[in-house]
Amino acid sequence: MNSSKPQWEQVGEAFVQHYYNTFDSSRSNLGPLYRENSMLTFEGEKYLGVQQIVGKLTALPFQKVQHQIVTCDCQPTQTQPSGILVFVNGNLLVDDSQNPLKFSQCFYLLPDSNNPASYWVHNDMFRCVYYISIYSRQLLLLTNYL
Repeated sequence: MNSSKPQWEQVGEAFVQHYYNTFDSSRSNLGPLYRENSMLTFEGEKYLGVQQIVGKLTALPFQKVQHQIVTCDCQPTQTQPSGILVFVNGNLLVDDSQNPLKFSQCFYLLPDSNNPASYWVHNDMFRCVYYISIYSRQLLLLTNYL
């Protein structure tokens, strides 16, 4: 980690690397990062607690997954001392697809009261980002007439 960055940014970036490496290799091992009062919003659906969250993540309909992080922005929070807000944009490759899905994910991390050097996910919000460029839309309309 770059020691010139603030500690909260180093923690946020290290968390993101750990989270996605764990997700990509074994989603069922994400449980220790959540608590019973953690909440996940996944594509608008809400899940509360470790069991529901890990249940949702392990039930996703793909076998292989690879996250490619494009941006990772971190901020310290003022209302909760030592809390960290993390916002990620990236690409998601599932199974053997060569066409990545775009995604955004936001984490609110809090320090573990038993081990302040360790953080857990209080809030987690995930969305795929779907878009059609004007050029793609024109091409689609054109192919419908051919």
